[in-house]
Amino acid sequence: MKTIKVPFLKDVQQMSLEQISALLDETGSRLSIDQVNWKKQYPYMPFTSAYLLHDSEYIYIKWHVNGIMLKGVYTEDLQPVHEDSCVEFFCKQADSDHYINFEFNCLGTCSASLRLSKTEDVKRLSKDELESIKRFSTLGRRPFCEINGQFVWSLCVAIPLSLIHVGTEDLRESDVVLQGNFYKCADDTSSKHYVSWSAINTPSPSFHEPKFFGKIVLESIGE
Repeated sequence: MKTIKVPFLKDVQQMSLEQISALLDETGSRLSIDQVNWKKQYPYMPFTSAYLLHDSEYIYIKWHVNGIMLKGVYTEDLQPVHEDSCVEFFCKQADSDHYINFEFNCLGTCSASLRLSKTEDVKRLSKDELESIKRFSTLGRRPFCEINGQFVWSLCVAIPLSLIHVGTEDLRESDVVLQGNFYKCADDTSSKHYVSWSAINTPSPSFHEPKFFGKIVLESIGE
């Protein structure tokens, strides 16, 4: 099982998300989203990495993407952002059957749900919960149809730890171990792809596979 340790960094909440985005490049834990799980059907792999930090209230994730196509149509949360140039983070408590899928297009538009599987017991996050997720994209927020070329972009998000059921007291006591995966996809584009951090062994593309999640360790914040 792949493992990533997420460092604790204090005194970042006074900073803007744009400032935190720059800080992630310097001090965040880096992982590569480079598992092309369905090579015959979908061989294309944009160069994608993610950087992670957390404080007592948020987990901060910054994706860097370098690819040959870009699409950002959706601007309203809960729209099908996986059809655009999209990055994703799925996670769960180690002892839970349910997981949360956070999906963001390159503009920062988010779709997120608590669920048992792709189709079972799906509960979309509320408007207030979605609005509590901070986002900063280097591409801004204006939508655009698919364009071809070489594009480099990044998206930084701050997800409240409360949404993934991690409390400050939990982190004071010890490291918190989650299970999860990180993805890059673009379902409705000319360069369709399905790439992950932790490898997935299924016959066809499927990100909703908790049995293939890796380990995500949130470092204790201490006293």
